[in-house]
Amino acid sequence: MDEEFRSLTDRLGDESGGPVAFHRLLATDDDEELAGVLIERERPLWAREMAAFRLGCRGDRRAFEALVLLLNHRDPERCVSAAHALRLLGDPRTPRAAAALATNSLRTAYALHPVRLLADLRAPESVPTLVSTLHRLLTPDEPHWRVALACVEGLGNLGDGRARPVLEAALPHPRLGTAAASALSRLPAR
Repeated sequence: MDEEFRSLTDRLGDESGGPVAFHRLLATDDDEELAGVLIERERPLWAREMAAFRLGCRGDRRAFEALVLLLNHRDPERCVSAAHALRLLGDPRTPRAAAALATNSLRTAYALHPVRLLADLRAPESVPTLVSTLHRLLTPDEPHWRVALACVEGLGNLGDGRARPVLEAALPHPRLGTAAASALSRLPAR
């Protein structure tokens, strides 16, 4: 059992109250049963999350939509689990979905994990999305500095020269300057 799965089972075990249904979803190897949980009416969120996570980690694309919804959830722990499963799922739609979540200005408070996922995926959408999201977050008194910091760190890890102007613009920001300088040092020379 990997760390992400252990964390998920501890959290969802508490959330479910430990019913028989939780232990059944935890133990089943039947992908059809897990997929059924995603479409059955009136299933609790914990059950849908467990099913989506398990299917996603197995590479079953039926989990994609549920995992994307969880990636943009207000509960950061759900986002972390969803990002982990989406990485393992390997669905080609994931970068576009993460980019849409990262650039949605109405959901910026929940964009941290989509931003981190984009940096990890190293997809064609990654650099343009992180650049545009960071650019939008460089306004004075921006409350979502953690998302901006994730953009800076992701751009540094990606090492793409297209990020230079926005990283230079981030240098004067007190919470971003050190990370921006580090990211700039990782870009190719002009």
